[in-house]
This record gives sequence, structure tokens and C-alpha cells, in this order.
Amino acid sequence: MTETAAPVLTLAGDYQIDPAHSRIGFTARHAMVTKVRGSFGEFRGTAHIDDADPAASSTEIVIAASSFDSGQSQRDGHVRSDDFLAVEVYPEITFRSTAVEKAGDDVWRITGDLTIRDVTAPIAVDFEFTGLAKDPFGNVRAGFEGATTINRKDYGITFNAALETGGVLVSEKVGLEFDISAIKQA
Repeated sequence: MTETAAPVLTLAGDYQIDPAHSRIGFTARHAMVTKVRGSFGEFRGTAHIDDADPAASSTEIVIAASSFDSGQSQRDGHVRSDDFLAVEVYPEITFRSTAVEKAGDDVWRITGDLTIRDVTAPIAVDFEFTGLAKDPFGNVRAGFEGATTINRKDYGITFNAALETGGVLVSEKVGLEFDISAIKQA
């Protein structure tokens, strides 16, 4: 009996993010003592990956700001309000890459423009390539995980309250986390 070799999968190509198997999360310190964690439930994105010439790669992500979810409805309503995301006026948060480079064997550094509340500022995210696989439905999937920290004041989000014991209610620093499963397009 002859064994058939597994097909060779290549990373290069065009991809769509699979939101059902991906997560875009956040963390922010509350009352200077604990981190609040959550995610955005609605987003879409594409990527063009050129592993031979990383600089020819690009990505774009669009997040529905109203899909902010920290697991606590009162807090979520406040963050969606004009004090923070102002989702009625600014319904989308966007990221568009401006440069892509290999920063290690399995690390891709993506620099780009993050826009929140119509304010755009550059950020860089190191994404670890976590694998390439063919799923049971015949889709080729690529996995990436990355994280970065932004300052919300850079985006005009300045609401805060002083604490009696010193410090402030909400940290300026917000961690962003990306767990991405992207499907290669035919």
C-alpha cells in the first residue's frame, strides 16, 4: 500500500478573517487595582500575505464599535457613550496597514493606522504566525496572535474620574489582543 503525501500548503495569498473563530479583545485597568477584559463581537478583515516579500503584504480590519462587550451591561453602555467610543457618531474602528515586515522566524510586525472616533494614530503589532491548516471543509486557514498597547488619549478619549485615594478610575493605557483565524480565498 502506497501512502499519499499530504498536500503542501503555502502561506502566500489573500485571506478573509473568520470572525466566528477569531477574537479582538481589550484590557484596561479600572480603579487602579484590576483589569477589565472584553472583546468586540463584530468585525471583518482581509489580508494579502506575500511571504517572499513581506513588504508587499497588507491588511485591513473594520470593527463595529457598538459590539464592545465587557460582560457588564452598565459599563458597556457607558463605554459606547460619548464619554468613550461615541458609537452613534463613530460606528467603526479601523486599522489599515502601512508596512509589513518579518521580525523573526514566525513573527510579522504590522505597522498601520488605527482610527477611533475619527482620530488616526500609528500603531505596531507583532503577530506570531501560529500555523497553517486545511480544515474539514476544505478551507486553508492561517492563524496569528498579536497584542499591543495604545493610549486612549491619543484618540481623544479623555473621560476619567479622580479617586479619593489617588489615581484615576480608568487607565489611559488599553491593551489590544488579536487571535486571528483567516481563510484563504480561492
